[in-house]
Amino acid sequence: MPVLVEPDHPTVTSLLKAMPPGAHGVSSIDRLRAWLDQHPDEYVVVLGPDLDLDDALTIAEDLRATKPTVSVVLVVAALDTQVLTRAMKAGARDVVQADDIEAVAAAVRQAHQLFVALRGPTGAKSVGRVVTVFSPKGGVGKTTMAVNLSLALSAGGARKVCLVDLDLAFGDVAITMQLFPTHSIEQAIGSEETLDLPMVEALLTRHQDSMMVLAAPPHPDIRERVTPALVSRLLRTLKEGYDYVVVDTAPAFDDQVLTALDETDECVLVATLDVPTLKNVKVALETLEMLNIASGHRHLLLNRADDAVGISSDKVEAILGMSVSTAVASSIDIAAATNAGNPIVIDQPQHGASSAIIRLAALLTGDAAPTPTTDEPSRSEESADKGRRMFRRKKETPS
Repeated sequence: MPVLVEPDHPTVTSLLKAMPPGAHGVSSIDRLRAWLDQHPDEYVVVLGPDLDLDDALTIAEDLRATKPTVSVVLVVAALDTQVLTRAMKAGARDVVQADDIEAVAAAVRQAHQLFVALRGPTGAKSVGRVVTVFSPKGGVGKTTMAVNLSLALSAGGARKVCLVDLDLAFGDVAITMQLFPTHSIEQAIGSEETLDLPMVEALLTRHQDSMMVLAAPPHPDIRERVTPALVSRLLRTLKEGYDYVVVDTAPAFDDQVLTALDETDECVLVATLDVPTLKNVKVALETLEMLNIASGHRHLLLNRADDAVGISSDKVEAILGMSVSTAVASSIDIAAATNAGNPIVIDQPQHGASSAIIRLAALLTGDAAPTPTTDEPSRSEESADKGRRMFRRKKETPS
C-alpha cells in the first residue's frame, strides 16, 4: 500500500486523494523507516513538498540501494531543472508538482505497475488482525483504553490501524479523539453484499496521528439497522487494508458484538478493581469459553488498578482464573489528556499509563516490549508482570 511522507496535515489530506484507497500518511522520515520495517512489500514512497529537499533526496538514495523494488515519487512545490536533475541522480523514479494531482496519481500507478512486473500481482497482498476491546460493564474506561491501544499499535504511523466504534447506540470514540466525522457506519447499511475496501475507506475519518476511525452512528435508533452480516463484512474488508483493526464494543453480548468477537484474533477484556465488575467479567469469560471465542488469545487489562482499594492483581487472577496482561494505574493525567482530545500515549508517551498500554500493544504484535519507565511506578503494574509473560504466544496469521 502506498505511503506518503508529509508533515503538513492539510497537504496529507490533499495528496492522499490522488493515491489509491488504502494509502497511508506519516509525518516524518523516522516514521517512514519504521513503516518500511513493518511492511517489506511496500512498493512506492511519496515524499511530500514540505519535507526538506536534502532529507528527501537522502531517503531516495538510500531506498535505491536498500529497497530497489520501492519507487520514490518526489512531490515539490515548484519543479525546475536543478531539482529534477538532483532527484534523478538520487534515484527518484518521478518528480511532480504538488498542484498537479493527476500527475501524482499517474506516478503512483506507474510505480505499482513496475512493482507487479518485478514481484508479481500478489506481492503487496496482506491480511491484518482484529483486536476487540470488550467489557461486560460500562464505566470501566474501555473506550479510553481502546483509543490509546490503537494509537500504540499504530506506533506513530509505522503500522496502519483502523479503530471501529461498534458501540452503536452510545459510541464515544469520535468525541474522545475530538474528531468530527462526516460519515459513519450508518452509510454502510444495506451494503452487506457489495462492500469493498474503497467504499469503507470513504467512510473513515483520519486522526492526525495517522490512524483511521470508523465512527458510530450519530443517533441510537440506527443501531438496529446495523446487521451482524454487515459487521462481519466490514471487519473482513478492513483486514484487507489495515495491519490492525481495533474494535471498541458496547458493554453487552448483543448480535453485533458477538459477530465482532467471532471475527476476533485477539480479545482485550477491560476490568476495574471492584466486585460488580469482576463478577461480570467472570461471567463474560465463561461465555467466551463456551462460545470458543479467542481461546488462548484473551488479554486482561486492569484499569484504575490501585492496590489501595483492597483487591490486588493476584486476587483478580485467582477470581477470574486468568493472568493479568497489563495494569494501568489511576491517574488524573489520563482524564486530562482525554478531555483535551490528546490521548495519553501521544500527550505523555513516557507516562506510566502509556508504558503499560504500549507494553500491551507489543504483546499483541509480538514485538519486544519497551523497558518500563520509572514515571508513576505502580505496584499493580509490577504484579502484572507475571501475567504479561503468560501471553507471549502469538496466534498464527490465517492464510
